[in-house]
Amino acid sequence: MFTVCALYHFTRFDDPATLRGPLLDLCRDQAVTGTLLLAQEGINGTVAGPKAGIDALLAHIRALPGCADIEWKLSTAQDRPFARMKVRLKKEIVTMGQPDVDPNASVGHYVDPADWNALITSPDVAVIDTRNDYEVAIGTFDGAVDPKTETFREFPAWWEANKDRFHNKRIAMFCTGGIRCEKSTNYLMSQGVEDVYHLKGGILKYLEEVPQDDSTWQGECFVFDGRVSVGHGLVEGPHVLCHACRHPILPEDRERPEYEHGVSCHLCIDQTSDEDKARFRERQKQIALSEARGERHLHADVVDEAG
Repeated sequence: MFTVCALYHFTRFDDPATLRGPLLDLCRDQAVTGTLLLAQEGINGTVAGPKAGIDALLAHIRALPGCADIEWKLSTAQDRPFARMKVRLKKEIVTMGQPDVDPNASVGHYVDPADWNALITSPDVAVIDTRNDYEVAIGTFDGAVDPKTETFREFPAWWEANKDRFHNKRIAMFCTGGIRCEKSTNYLMSQGVEDVYHLKGGILKYLEEVPQDDSTWQGECFVFDGRVSVGHGLVEGPHVLCHACRHPILPEDRERPEYEHGVSCHLCIDQTSDEDKARFRERQKQIALSEARGERHLHADVVDEAG
């Protein structure tokens, strides 16, 4: 059993590059794998390993400048969710592309999971899912607005085009673990929206704390690791990844005629060329050869873009 830790914190790192080596060394020593993102605005990531290793990593991060109050959420996985450890230097720890957005300056009102249902069922509240379209497709809250964005960078343009829909409404936003809403609530406040709320701890905290019988969540929650999705109680969901388009699909989708392992699924078969599919088939061939030799091919790794 592996402990999975999703974490983030906005704080000022003057030279994040100096933090990379010690973090990577610690994770390797503690058999922790996954991805951590470092930027001048803070740290973000999802990692997994033995409980003692995760505890050691969290102790190290809490000792970094301004990180004593870091947010993290723990869950478990039967199999190791990540093949290797990566610590990456980025311009943003969650990419919105708005240089004036500063969650350290101000964010919306935090709403505890226990109070979330009462807020989002109020008639004067509009609920907005800030995640990407493929995440929303497998689960969201009852009545939530889906911006149908492919990346978080598209959210500001979507808001500008749709803001009149929400005149005289209080805005409640949510995301997987809470980090996107730190930026999206600050952004809306900078656009003159006064009553902005967000789910503290994100969907993961809600699914952990709110009993299924009381829940307004429908479906599964996409996660950026080998589990692919989780449900109430953070139990691993049924989804798998299409390794061609990286979108979550159900096991029965692999029985559809459009599905070819590592090459296409019903969501992407018309989105790639014959040349692309030939390249994907060659990649799968190399993965199979590596596995037959008892090795792990580079492209077999789970790609993590935590956020």
